[in-house]
Formats: sequence, C-alpha cells, structure tokens
Amino acid sequence: MRWIWIAGSMVVIGAGITWWQYQSFIHAPLRPSGPEARAELQAEIESQDESAFEQPDQTPFVARKTNPTRNVYFGDLHIHTSVSFDSYLFGNRLDPDTAYRIAKGEKAEITPGEPVELTTPLDFAALTDHAEGFGLHVACGTLEQNEAGERFCGSLQEPSIAFFLQLRNSGEGRPMKRETSIFQNDPEVARQSARETWANIKEIADRHNEPGRFTTFAGYEYSPVLKDTGKHHRNIIFRSSVSPIDAVSAYDAPSEIDLWKELEATCQGECKFLTIPHNPNRSWGLAFASETIDGVPYTSNDWALRARSEPLVEMFQIKGNSECSAAFGAGDEECNFEQFFPPCENDGDTLCISSTSMIRDGLKKGLALEQSTGVNPMQFGVIGATDTHNANPGDTEEWDYRGASAFVSSPARRRLEGGRGGNRISVQRNPGGLAAVWAEENTRDALFDAMKRKEVYATSGTRLSLRFFAGFDMNETRVSDVTLEQLYAKGVPMGGELLSEAGTAPNFFISAARDPNSAPLAKVQVIKGWLEDGVEKEKVFDVACGNETHGGENTCLIPTDSVNLADCSWNAEAGVSSIRTWWQDPEYDERQSAFYYARVVQNPTCRWSTYDSLRLGLTPPDDVPATVKEMAWSSPIWIKPR
Repeated sequence: MRWIWIAGSMVVIGAGITWWQYQSFIHAPLRPSGPEARAELQAEIESQDESAFEQPDQTPFVARKTNPTRNVYFGDLHIHTSVSFDSYLFGNRLDPDTAYRIAKGEKAEITPGEPVELTTPLDFAALTDHAEGFGLHVACGTLEQNEAGERFCGSLQEPSIAFFLQLRNSGEGRPMKRETSIFQNDPEVARQSARETWANIKEIADRHNEPGRFTTFAGYEYSPVLKDTGKHHRNIIFRSSVSPIDAVSAYDAPSEIDLWKELEATCQGECKFLTIPHNPNRSWGLAFASETIDGVPYTSNDWALRARSEPLVEMFQIKGNSECSAAFGAGDEECNFEQFFPPCENDGDTLCISSTSMIRDGLKKGLALEQSTGVNPMQFGVIGATDTHNANPGDTEEWDYRGASAFVSSPARRRLEGGRGGNRISVQRNPGGLAAVWAEENTRDALFDAMKRKEVYATSGTRLSLRFFAGFDMNETRVSDVTLEQLYAKGVPMGGELLSEAGTAPNFFISAARDPNSAPLAKVQVIKGWLEDGVEKEKVFDVACGNETHGGENTCLIPTDSVNLADCSWNAEAGVSSIRTWWQDPEYDERQSAFYYARVVQNPTCRWSTYDSLRLGLTPPDDVPATVKEMAWSSPIWIKPR
C-alpha cells in the first residue's frame, strides 16, 4: 500500500510540475522584458557572422518608360504591420509608413534588432493588415476604459501566449464575435474606431503612391478563424483612392459569399476591388470546396459572384507552396517544394493537405464546374506574396530572411532551432514569394487592370522574368526573330483564353530570364490540366532544359552538386541565363477543355536555414532541405472547345 501511495504521490507531483511549467510558459511575456533581456538579445544579434557568405550589392531604382508591350513589375500584396493585432502581439512595432519606406529601398531594423534592406526596391505594394483588429489601437489610445477594457489594453501592450490564445479561441465560434469591452460595449464606437484605422491606412497609401516610380494600393485582410491555425483568408485590394468607408471584416461578413456581396454593395461606380485568397495549403480543404466556411453549398449565383470578384490566388508565401501535392495527381516531384503537411486521411482532418486545398486541383475543378454551371469560378491567375508580419515587404531573399513574426522567429538561433517551446514551425517557414505583373506602366490603373486580366505570375521570391503566350495563328519562326508585337497580335498572354480551332493545335511561346542575383535556370515546364470524358487529368511536360537531359527521354536533369554548403556559393556555369522556346502539346485534343501554365525552375541555391547556420557556425538542420530550387509559375491559358 505504501508503494501505491508513493507512486500516486509522484503522479500528482509530476502533474503539478507539468501544469506549473505549462502555466509559466503560456503566461510568460511574448517579447523580452527589461533592459538585461534586451541587451542579451542585442548581443546575440551582433554575434551573428554576416560575413560568412557573399551578399549581393544593392541595386538602385531605375525608372522605366511606358511600354505598349508591357514591363514586368515586382511587388508584394500581402504585408502586415504593427496595425495587425497578431503582428503587434509578437513584438512588431514597425508601422505602415515604415513598411512603405522599406518597400522603396530604405534600410530598417525589425524587432528585435536584425537589419532589413531590399537588394532591389519593389515596384508596388499593398499593406493588408487584419480588418478584425481595426480600431484596437484607437480604442486603447483614446477611449476611457472600464476595468475589463484596461485589462485588455494592458495585455495588448505586454502580451503573453495565453492572451494570444484567448483572442484566437474567441474567434473560433461561428459567427465570430467582436471583443467589445474596449469599445465601451458599444457597437457604434467599435465601428467608428475601426473606420478611423481604415481611413489612416488609405491616407498613408495615397501619400506614398508615386506614379511611374512606386505604386501603392489600399487594402486589408479578411480573416475568419479556423481551428488549428488554419487559413481561409482573403486580401482585398482597391484600384484607387475611391473605396468604401468601412473595411469588411469577418465580424461583418461571416462567409466569403457575404464578403463579396458586401463589397459589391458598397464598392460601386469608380470604386473597383478584387479579392485574393491565400494559403490554400492551410485551408483544411475549404479553398476550393463547394461549400462555404459554414458548410453552406454554393449556388450557381455564388459561383458567378466568385468569378467576378476573385481573379487571382496566392500560389506561394511564407507559410508554404499551394501549387500541388505529390499525394494527388501525376506524381510531380516539384510538388514537394516548401511543403511540410502530409495528405489528409479523412474529410474534416486538419494539419494536412486535401485535394481541395491545392491550386492545380482547383483549376481542374473549375473546368468541371464550367461544364455543369456555365461559369468557371476558378479561372484564376497566380501571384506570390510574403505574408510578412515584420512590415518588411518583398524581403524574399534566402540569405536575408529574418523570420516572419518579430520575437517569435528572431534572431537567427530562435528561428533555426525553434520558436518558443522548441517547436519546428519557424524552420518550416520560408522568406515568401513575389507578385510579378506585366503592365504598360507603373500606375494603379495599369497594374490593377493587369491583375484583373491575369497577366501576372508568381515567384518563390526570385525576380526571374517569365512570358507565356498561346495562339493558333502564331507561326513557329525562329525564337530569336519573335517579337512581342507579333505575340500580342496573334495570340494571348498568360491569363488569356482561346477557343479551339478544327484540325489544328495551338502553339505556345515561353521566354524566361534568370534573376541576376540568383542561380541560372534549370528547366522550363508546361503543366496541363484537362477534362477527358468528365474525368479531371493532369500532366507535366519538360519543354526546355538548362542542363543535361535524361538519356533519350525528354526529362531535364538538375545538378545535385552545384552548391558549396560551406559558403553557399553556386556553380554559375551550370544551367543557362535565359530560355526562349516554342512548344506544342503532342496530345492535344480540340474536344477537351484544358488549361496550360508554365513553370520555371532554377538550379539549386542555399535555403535560408543553411545561411543562418553559417551565421551561427552550425551544421544545417537535417529535417529541412539544405538547398532549394527557386521557381516561377505563370498564370494559366485556357483552351475551350467551340
């Protein structure tokens, strides 16, 4: 009996210690408190060896003239500043004004002190802070607070994981309910406070807009909460200064259909908008499902509303790649790029990938929906973005990655070895992607129109150039003789649509050029999706190689030894600087609905985690790749039967 008593006591004591450790962990400050802790952090940052590898020189801004055959402009349409409550809780104190200055090339320090500076300034940007947090800083800074409000505002200034979880868990109810204590429990006060935040965001965007040099768009993120940190979020981008007086949050519009309806009702006349869903890979199957977040089936009118409102989707960002999964479809090896979730085993599973979470599968589903409803609501173009919560737009270079969320993933040792609690989420992040837009000039109107017509492409952060055209009347002249005037006159660019012609197959023209600050090109591929007797199918074609091919097969080989992990230098002789090629589908069937998009793959370079390992004098972690193959994805071209 005595041993049973001792064993029971040990269990109770162990449980008590575990509970105490857990409580200490979740109630500890999210950011270092006190001068000693901050000095220690600063010393750690200063000890990081920034000379452990070669870093590119800064590239000055060069203005480009209006071009009828269009220039490519690089930007970021998914950026969080200190206005976003989660960014603020994690320690970020860089405001919208600072974010725009960073985008234009100014140097800054993120919290807790690591430097950030773009090698090449961005051409455009939109700050997309969470609309659900609009008004919080206004209320805490200007309104008289009761006891509950003072407690909330105090936790906002000195947050803990417990406070963050409290906010997140409160949002998981359906419909979401706003925290009202800080707004004097008055919905109208909450609305006015949020309106003030939104007005300030628009004013700052207008102030930083410089037509021909740097373009800003007013925008915000619509962010309903999913369990297990899932994402069914959308960024809303407005064409001009004309926009609704209120931002539509998940408190105002419970589902995406409610969001689009509210935007159509309040954004009329000169007001124009588009929505961009992000992180399909973390939507737990909702991104391209046939039901809303609340399980309500889409109607034909809902599909048409989506087609009008949502011309783009985010292919790649800090939280991973949403193109495809190796668990579905054709067994494409490149689908494993920056993807760490396993496939789902059952409907409703989380922390896994469903087929309705992947963009390629969404594109195929769109073909089927068009046959049944007459509308393809998933005929979307693709862009990349960062989703940074550090207010550093477009800072996508692997060597310069400083984490995504202030103290959660900075400095280098914390993001490399694990965030608070030693989890591996931070090391599975990446620097994010960029949006590339083909437009006549760098202005709001020209860029927005290009996004609406989907003449855009996504990159994984690299700034390689990519053109993609298709047409039935494009002659296969020598690629060196092809002109853009001919391509636009006789074909359609990425994002376009063609009707099939009897007895002939379309010709595709692909042109790609490397990023001067990154590795040479390894291959150009075309991905095809189509319907065959009502069955969704896909296939990947290697159409041009920068290195050797695999024997007699038309399969490109990518070198595995072109990177020196001791200093992250790469073999500049492997691969090519540019590729221009014609291609025709050898299996083309004019009776089938199909889409085609181009994918460009670079030779390997060091992943950010390898660069950080060099900074710290450590061996790169073995649970993530030491190198990556940066990519770009064009928007598709659709071929439809007559």
